[in-house]
Amino acid sequence: MAEDRTLRMGESGEESHEERINRNWDEMLQELRVTQTGVQILTGFLLTLPFQQRFPELDSVQRTAYLMVLAGAVLAVSLMIAPVSYHRLLFRQGAREWLVKAGDRAARAGLVVLAFTISGVLWLVFDVVVGRLASSIAGILALVFFAGLWWLVPTVANQRDTAQETQQ
Repeated sequence: MAEDRTLRMGESGEESHEERINRNWDEMLQELRVTQTGVQILTGFLLTLPFQQRFPELDSVQRTAYLMVLAGAVLAVSLMIAPVSYHRLLFRQGAREWLVKAGDRAARAGLVVLAFTISGVLWLVFDVVVGRLASSIAGILALVFFAGLWWLVPTVANQRDTAQETQQ
C-alpha cells in the first residue's frame, strides 16, 4: 500500500492535487462497484415479490412497507449509479473534481437510503414470518447496527487517529 502511494507521488514525495482527485475518483468507483451489485440484486428481488403466491395475503401495512422498501431500493440504485452517469456526461471536460464531490454526495446518500431500505426489508420479512413486535425490534436493531457499523465505527476511528496524530 505504501509503495502504491509512493508511485503516485511526484518527486517531492507529495501527491499533487490532480493525483489526489484521480485517486479519490478511482477509490470511489471501487466502492461503488461493491455496493451497486448488492443494491441491484436487492431491487431485482423486490421487483419479483408481487408475483409470488403469498403476496396477496399481505395486509395494508405490509403492502405499504413493501412499496416503501421498493422505492428505497430504486432510489438507492439511482444514487449509487449517479456518479457513472455524471462521468459519462462530463467525460473529458475537466470536471473530475466536481465528479468526485458530487459522486461522494450521491454515494453517501445512497448508503443512507440503503440502510433504511435493508432495515425495512428486514422489518417486512419479520412481520410476515413472526409478527409486528418482532419486526419492529428487528427493524430498529438493523438501523442501529448500520448506524454503528457504517457511521460510528469510522467516525470514532478517525477521531482516534486524529487525536494520536495531534499527540505526536
